[in-house]
Amino acid sequence: MRLVLTLLLTLSASAAYAASPEDDYIAARDKAMAAIAAQESANTAIETIDAQNEKDLADLQQRLASILGPLQVKDFPATGTINLQSLNASDIGYGMLDGLRYSQSDDGPSIVVSTRGLTERWLKSKAAETDADFKLPTDIGEALKLDGFYTQAIGSDAAFSGTLDFSLKKPEGADAVVARLGGWTQDVGPIYDQHVVVAVVKGDRVLIAEAPASPAVPKIAACDSIWAAADADAQKAQQADQGANQDDSTNTDAGNAAWEKGDADYRACMAQHLPGDPAFAGLLAQAQGLADSMAGK
Repeated sequence: MRLVLTLLLTLSASAAYAASPEDDYIAARDKAMAAIAAQESANTAIETIDAQNEKDLADLQQRLASILGPLQVKDFPATGTINLQSLNASDIGYGMLDGLRYSQSDDGPSIVVSTRGLTERWLKSKAAETDADFKLPTDIGEALKLDGFYTQAIGSDAAFSGTLDFSLKKPEGADAVVARLGGWTQDVGPIYDQHVVVAVVKGDRVLIAEAPASPAVPKIAACDSIWAAADADAQKAQQADQGANQDDSTNTDAGNAAWEKGDADYRACMAQHLPGDPAFAGLLAQAQGLADSMAGK
């Protein structure tokens, strides 16, 4: 009897400590990253590193597909590709959110899907960043409100710059919904090619949709004027710095500050005026439609 009890306790303990599919995925991902980092340190040929990177990404994609299962959102494919673009820290697209991306087309709407557990692990790693520009809160709800989340989670070679937040009706069954209008940029100033980004947290899933704004975000003259004035002031400061022909960077700093302030003022102007534009109703409907679709409404 004692032997049977001992065996039962041993099996119970083994089950309790068995690695989950998410644990297995993280272990495989970290092992692959470490192997590629070692190859980089050993000056391995880039072709060899790239081949290993592609092989490991394919393996991780299969693991994620097993965890997430098929996507069931209208107008989106059931199968996706891994959201991580590289496991090589030297490459653009390294360190993105662990999940799968389901795209209608190369330039069309897409949805990135992850789990709460994977998202929380990813946010924990971002909270530990030593560079303040990359730090994110560990709470999913708080992170979804920040430009930096979308820049690091679903972007690769550009930063997300938010214009305004939509106030949506939370779909039935969803735990949280965040909808934003913004664009991808490598510089400050107006972004005329804007996107609607909608995040839905439902049960164990975190879904992030991105789609080109439809209708297109209109130009607002008053806001363009704000940016034009700031740009002119910044360029004057830059020219003065060049003319001084000295190491003093006071004018350069003033120019950068003028661009930064002009960018913030421009976006604040858009957030103030856009809700009164006829195009806004269509943008709001687009965001609500994405949220409802992802929540399975």
